[in-house]
Amino acid sequence: MITLSDISPQSRNRVNPQLLTAAVLIFSAPVWLPAIGLYQYIGLEIAIWIIYAMGFNLLFGYTGLHSFGHGAYLGVGAYAFGLFQHNIAVNLLGGLLAAVAAAAIAGFLVALFLSHRRGLYYALLTIAFGQVFWFSAIKLRWLTGGEDGLLNIPRPPIELPGLSIDLNDNVTLYYLVAVILLAALFLLWRLDHSPFGRVLQAIRQNEMRTRFAGYDVWRFKVSAFTISAMFAGLAGGLFAMAQQSAYPDVMAVHQSGLIVMMVLVGGGLVNFWGPVYGVIIYYIARDFLGGITETWLLWYGLMFVIMVMYRPEGVAGMLHMVKGRFVKPSKLKQLGV
Repeated sequence: MITLSDISPQSRNRVNPQLLTAAVLIFSAPVWLPAIGLYQYIGLEIAIWIIYAMGFNLLFGYTGLHSFGHGAYLGVGAYAFGLFQHNIAVNLLGGLLAAVAAAAIAGFLVALFLSHRRGLYYALLTIAFGQVFWFSAIKLRWLTGGEDGLLNIPRPPIELPGLSIDLNDNVTLYYLVAVILLAALFLLWRLDHSPFGRVLQAIRQNEMRTRFAGYDVWRFKVSAFTISAMFAGLAGGLFAMAQQSAYPDVMAVHQSGLIVMMVLVGGGLVNFWGPVYGVIIYYIARDFLGGITETWLLWYGLMFVIMVMYRPEGVAGMLHMVKGRFVKPSKLKQLGV
């Protein structure tokens, strides 16, 4: 099976050509999405969940830590954004910073308890902590609105010197999310291909050997979890702004399981771009199969089972093998695929 070790530690170019291709596709999405029969709002959902999935893959794919309660940090970010708008100020930057900060604090505190554990115990504890956040969101009605959620979250405008850009239009909001997405992709690309990212991959391959090599494995695991939670919080803040509400459902176990399925189907365990493929496949399957049958999730689940059983490297791994038949391995490493 292909592994993340197939990715070269450094790209020769500061910006990988695939990032440039992604930028073109992302910014042109409002034009070509309606042309292929999809509504524009799906582009907004996909962009937000790609941020979430890419941050999650830093923990899941690169570090090999199985978090099955990661929806908690998406929810924390969503609630933090909404509470900031309701109780402090209607401000875009302040709300997003609050979302990232709240998720980072929550992720850091949880990581302090988790990072001495490995394997099954680690995974079970992530579920337990995720359930704590979910239960708290339901019971703290005075703060979160309980099962009804936090409603009527405003979309604050972009305030620039002498200019205010209204974000109530979904297309305008999409372009804001697109800019944030590209920034997140660039940051994660540089981070994953840095010495820090190589240590995370070493932990995934053999945690004990990495510790014997002199690395403080606990500190790296805490850092990876916190950074991953920060990106989940950012996605949560954007999601709350898009939905203009925040609900405890995003913290539920089944929602946390969806992000795992997306990453595995896309091939996040073997390729940087795997989560992108996984999110796109999920949303297209939801809209395409959902238009045919109400049991679309059953068929998506069957596809997931078959993929895990016969192609655990996911879509990205299959694309890697196909490219390997036509492109020299040295060229693939240069491209970072």
